[in-house]
Amino acid sequence: MKSRILTALVLIPPVVYVLGWAPQWLFLLVLIAAAELCLYEYFAICRHAGFQPMAWLGYVAGALICLAPATPPTRLMLPVLTFVSLLVLSVALLGTSDLKDYLGKVACTLFGLLYIPLALAALAPLRFRSSDAADGRLAMLLLFAVIWGGDTLAYFVGRAIGRRPLAPRISPKKTVEGAIGGLLGSLLAALGVRFAFPGAYPNLDIGAFIVVVILVALAGQIGDLAESALKRGGGVKDSGAILPGHGGMLDRLDSLLFAAPTLWLVLTAINQK
Repeated sequence: MKSRILTALVLIPPVVYVLGWAPQWLFLLVLIAAAELCLYEYFAICRHAGFQPMAWLGYVAGALICLAPATPPTRLMLPVLTFVSLLVLSVALLGTSDLKDYLGKVACTLFGLLYIPLALAALAPLRFRSSDAADGRLAMLLLFAVIWGGDTLAYFVGRAIGRRPLAPRISPKKTVEGAIGGLLGSLLAALGVRFAFPGAYPNLDIGAFIVVVILVALAGQIGDLAESALKRGGGVKDSGAILPGHGGMLDRLDSLLFAAPTLWLVLTAINQK
């Protein structure tokens, strides 16, 4: 617990700066670094599971995917994904001696790119969603308030009164009570942000705001379970050990990988009405 708290205290100031005030080039640099670390850990899980990912190609492709939504023209994502998919399929032909390995090599590499860099790439249009920097900061504040508020209350409620297993085959320690506590924590944290910054989300009345928060919070919890399922399938306990008390980078960002694209999709749909 002590190392977990110390790691959080050390990381919170630079993370807050990058999310809210860093220039775009630094934000994207940190985003790519986080994606590459997560891919590194994901590819290690794949190898534990018996697959042979094309890691070097995944790192290059992951950086391109992270840059796509932030590079004019903004509609580069589909061409980049198409190019990356064809490139992976083609390169795997050259580097696979036994064609029985071809499907697994292609599938685990492409899935990793969709699972990690594509999901993290949603942070760029959230952060730089308008010419008003405060608008992007508030979107990021809402996203991380939902995730961190949910994680915190889920942990304490689960420890205090957790009895019924949520998904025992995937994560035996997670409980239904903890999951409900997490939803409540996300909602309380998000409402705190809304009341602290009146008028911050003009397109969302209180009812719509609560629905958005619940969707993002549920997505974050599913992201946590999905990463746990990958680790259990690969026979590993933690994705890594880069963050003392927290495990690996993928362990720390698992909720974000589902919550960030969910918030981006919801806000995009609302803004297009």
